[in-house]
Amino acid sequence: MWISLLARRTAYASPLRWMLLGREFSSEIFVSRLSYYTTDEEFREAFLPFGSVKEARLIRDARTKRTKGYGFVTYESEAEAQKAIKAMDGRIFGGRLIFVETAKSRSKEDVP
Repeated sequence: MWISLLARRTAYASPLRWMLLGREFSSEIFVSRLSYYTTDEEFREAFLPFGSVKEARLIRDARTKRTKGYGFVTYESEAEAQKAIKAMDGRIFGGRLIFVETAKSRSKEDVP
């Protein structure tokens, strides 16, 4: 009994398991701290040098239609997304210091 319990615990604590499951890679990136005056074209063009952009969308306020200062970019591959993250994170864009990271998937509790 103790051996099977110990075997199960070590299987879950395996470093390889945490390396594979602990970090999710995605072809979608999240860009924050954008200028409120950033246009859709400027946003898309800024991320085109790093790969084939499937979609670049700025999030807008429903009432005012002004951008909220963040957006998402979806690439064809994870490698392109990682290249964009490395190149653009902490850069000045539109007069503002922006942050770029892998987009996190929303859980069912987060969706209104």
